[in-house]
Amino acid sequence: MNIHEYQAKALLKTYGAPVADGVAIFSADEAAAAAKQLPGPLYVVKSQIHAGGRGKGKFKELGPDAKGGVRLAKSVDDVVANAKDMLGNTLVTKQTGPAGKQVNRLYIEDGADIDRELYLSILVDRSVGQVAFVVSTEGGMDIETVAHDTPEKIITVAIDPSTGVTDANSAALSDALKLEGAAREDAAKLFPILYKAFVEKDMALLEVNPLIVMTNGRLRVLDAKVSFDGNALFRHEDVRALRDTSEEDEKEIQAHEYDLAYVALDGNIGCMVNGAGLAMATMDIIKLYGAEPANFLDVGGGATKEKVTAAFKIITADPAVQGILVNIFGGIMKCDVIAEGVLAAVKEVGLKVPLVVRLEGTNVELGKKIINESGLNVISADDLDDAAQKIVKAVKG
Repeated sequence: MNIHEYQAKALLKTYGAPVADGVAIFSADEAAAAAKQLPGPLYVVKSQIHAGGRGKGKFKELGPDAKGGVRLAKSVDDVVANAKDMLGNTLVTKQTGPAGKQVNRLYIEDGADIDRELYLSILVDRSVGQVAFVVSTEGGMDIETVAHDTPEKIITVAIDPSTGVTDANSAALSDALKLEGAAREDAAKLFPILYKAFVEKDMALLEVNPLIVMTNGRLRVLDAKVSFDGNALFRHEDVRALRDTSEEDEKEIQAHEYDLAYVALDGNIGCMVNGAGLAMATMDIIKLYGAEPANFLDVGGGATKEKVTAAFKIITADPAVQGILVNIFGGIMKCDVIAEGVLAAVKEVGLKVPLVVRLEGTNVELGKKIINESGLNVISADDLDDAAQKIVKAVKG
């Protein structure tokens, strides 16, 4: 689960991280009052969407010459003008895709005098089985670009969970970021603070880009991106309260209600599969034969007829879907249950695109019998390879 920048900063501030004063607003009418709560005279007006690259983004409605989604303002009137310009419009960045995201919230923040911009993130490094810091002196840039062009400028420091952040860890990170004096003292306090927040709140990612050294030599968290492990949210009611469903795909929200593992993708072949590994293999073989999957959807091993029906309805609700592949290997999951769920969904929402069904495993003959006697225009497949070829061929005509 992702949260907005202002929410991430508020959370980190409770742990003692150095962040600027700021006020979140939801309408332009709140802009003047928000700015007047801050020291000034320099303000920053930031679009709040779940995507990076906001500063370089462009608003669809404002034309190519308009300013981006993060703007400097030198007066309260300037803050108000920018708020009116940004709220309600669609911001397109590298991470949003061409559709963009509507800006419904802004964060009015006190400005900062910046000397240097650094990069810092914390994530789970599965290669060593530990939480790790990833840092670079190249802050404010796309870390992917830095990794590609100058990988030697990215330093990773894994943290032993039995000790937490040690003095040696802090020294290594400070050396990597070339911190001295007051900034190095601040860093020695900041690294343990961020690590503690990451672990205690079950974060999946904590990214500070940029972490700045100000002209007075102190450190400040200038931006913050936080993502949480969805499997641990039951432990954090305060985190769950920060969820903004307007930033999420409606189909993914519906899937969550039925405990389905669903991720929307950009292709045109809808997939309904049981088991994450089989779902990945299904998507791979669709790509192998020249098409693109429209989703990842795992109905799980203990899916009910109602869950399967919901899954099928979610797939058919996607206007990009031009064909559907149902690929079920029944172990715990019974093939007849899948067949009944598919039929129930088709009767409810109709079937306007080609449907290929591959069933194997428990009650497979009964499942095939239900499908074959349904009167539906369903294409049967013998195995995964056969199924993938048939759905790609059907979609391509």
